Amino acid sequence: MNVNSYATVDNECDCHWRRTGTRTDNCIGQSVTNPLVDEGGAEGCVEYPIVLVGHDCSLRSAPARLYAERVASSHLSSVRTGSPADAPAIALLHGFTQTAACWGPFADKLSATHSVVAIDLPGHGGSGEVRADLEQTTALVASSIERSIVIGYSLGGRIALHLALGHPQLVERLVVIGATGGLDSEEERAERRVADESLADHLEDIGVDAFLDEWLSQPMFASLTAEQSFRELRATNSAAGLASSLRLCGTGTQESLWSRLGELTMPALVIAGANDEKFTHLGHRLVESIGTNASIQLIDNAGHSAQLENPTATASVITKWLSETL
Repeated sequence: MNVNSYATVDNECDCHWRRTGTRTDNCIGQSVTNPLVDEGGAEGCVEYPIVLVGHDCSLRSAPARLYAERVASSHLSSVRTGSPADAPAIALLHGFTQTAACWGPFADKLSATHSVVAIDLPGHGGSGEVRADLEQTTALVASSIERSIVIGYSLGGRIALHLALGHPQLVERLVVIGATGGLDSEEERAERRVADESLADHLEDIGVDAFLDEWLSQPMFASLTAEQSFRELRATNSAAGLASSLRLCGTGTQESLWSRLGELTMPALVIAGANDEKFTHLGHRLVESIGTNASIQLIDNAGHSAQLENPTATASVITKWLSETL
């Protein structure tokens, strides 16, 4: 990859350095290497390796731009792929144990007509060393994107809701997949925090590989095939990073957003797998809470991870909705 330029970028947090490079014939999920540049500029940068491995990409003609940013004392890494920069922008926020490269064929399909940026959330992928709670994560994501169509899955869906509420000027349209507005009572949240702390301890004790075996064996992931699960990519995460995500961004740490969702004014699409009974129910509740600017679509032949289990149908539903909400 030819990395040949630096540029200072100003934002609300700090002045930081961005290093960008262009690579052709690449897409989210393909094997690439990208340097993550520490703050300090061109003279004294520190490089961190980011290795993305995964599916055999279907997108071959669209160039991808890979970049990572250092914002204030933390950074989030990202993968950009798809249409020219002036195409409509999409920002992708992944789920727990995943990385920016785990969107796979779903991202490839969106990249045909959009400029897609997939972000590594704190504790994951190239942002594995970042430690941030939900509020801090939302601020980091806000500093990493332009005004975009924001698509978030599970953990990323909860962050997308926070982003839409806290930074509505950045969210042109909102799509959440398998997401929730949070637990209703403080008692439920306290119980979940205890459970997530115990799970984080367990993860650190047994390591990522063994934890993924247990995590992906849950009933909610039963319909994921081995290829669809992107297990190899998930295994590149560290136990420390994933444990931190559980402790700082788990559902128990999130204040209930249900009473605030009516503040959202941008068009919103809620997606759930038709076989995911829990999140189908939560999806209908999200739509009712947001109001008339929201709608729900259920994806056939899919459970909790609709964008992985049925990427063609999920992408088609989104692109059709986008064309109808211009």
